[in-house]
Amino acid sequence: MKPDKPPAFSPEDPRFWDPRDLEQELERVFSICHGCRMCVGYCPSFPALFERVDGYVSQGRGEIEAFDDADYRQVNDLCYQCKLCYFKCPYTPDDEHEFMLDFPRLMLRHRAQRAARDGVTLQDRVLGEPQLLGKLASGAAASPANFVSKSRLLRKLQQRVTGISEDFNLPPFAREPLRKWFMKREPLATAGEAGELVLFSTCTVDYNLPAAGRAAVQVLEHNGYGVRFPEAQTCCGMPNLDGGDVDAARRKAEQNVATLFPLVQQGLPVVVPGPTCSYVIKHDYLELLPGREDVKAVSEATFDLMEFLRLRLKDKTLKLEFERGLGKVAYHVPCHLRAQKVGYPAWNVLRKIPDTEVTRVEQCSAVDGTWGMKAQYYELGREYAQKLVKEVRASGYDVIATDCPLSGQRLEQELGAPARHPVELLNDAYGLPNVSES
Repeated sequence: MKPDKPPAFSPEDPRFWDPRDLEQELERVFSICHGCRMCVGYCPSFPALFERVDGYVSQGRGEIEAFDDADYRQVNDLCYQCKLCYFKCPYTPDDEHEFMLDFPRLMLRHRAQRAARDGVTLQDRVLGEPQLLGKLASGAAASPANFVSKSRLLRKLQQRVTGISEDFNLPPFAREPLRKWFMKREPLATAGEAGELVLFSTCTVDYNLPAAGRAAVQVLEHNGYGVRFPEAQTCCGMPNLDGGDVDAARRKAEQNVATLFPLVQQGLPVVVPGPTCSYVIKHDYLELLPGREDVKAVSEATFDLMEFLRLRLKDKTLKLEFERGLGKVAYHVPCHLRAQKVGYPAWNVLRKIPDTEVTRVEQCSAVDGTWGMKAQYYELGREYAQKLVKEVRASGYDVIATDCPLSGQRLEQELGAPARHPVELLNDAYGLPNVSES
């Protein structure tokens, strides 16, 4: 099962777009997965894969070689890019295994070829532009936009037009986007004593749930950091990758690298309050824009927000003087954070707060970018999220925390309680100003 050539992971590789090369790689990888089956419980792709193999075997038609285009498409459609199979797989390039197996990246490649051949769907075009939607619907437009999100009748119409599930708990649009709040505020007098850094805000934090961004700024300044917020930053491009729109993702990667690289050259780290976006900048940009020193520099300088704070805890520069405890915290560890293999940074930081008990919950929310918002997958996503819901409920929590805003939306919908970013809890424990919108 060792490939004759290294798999084509980058869109810059001509083999990436070769249908025959893709088919051969799908057959090779699916054969390895069929023989292993360790990932059967992670997402719907693997049960669909194994059921088809077993069906063909029972008919005496072979195994993976019996697959047709419809079989490959079905497995591809059910992959929601949680990355857990890669995180757990023993056959990956990270493990220096000769199989060089990367199932999530293969699914992205398959989706990209489908989009190039068939076009990007309207559903994926809408979901692929969260920053554009945020700019249009936040601020003065937030009230009518949020009314639409809460109206059952209008959500039904929206689902018919866009394919976004009428039942998914969409995040609200902010009355004051993070960037507007940031530009008008006065930094702490001591901000910058420990150095400066760059905040890559993420679309959801900027335009939908700015409390996490406000808390990030306040916590970082409280610990002596001056915060830069480059206005030219844009969406990381993950929603475009979800829909197979490689060109759109690459354009956004180019813009973000051009924006961040001059600051990285000055020695500034980039912190990101969302593990999906930090994953994309750290890993996917290296494939979208391969072989470039500026991309590599930005990747190496990027940290998930709580990862950065955990490193400050490790070097004993994080302030540990807190005004209040948090009680029982049920902390959901997002899949895209686990895929970065940086441990449990938020758990490590929050458990330093007195009168605080933090329970880790390592289950998938089955939203993972845009997949869980799609009408055709909404109920299946809820089904796969029940392990997470059950474990959070069993923790006896006083407060729910997750680094992933869309996982938080799922948890809020299932449990009727808000899920907050860990940095918001840290902000509260320090006794810093309230960050919720008034």
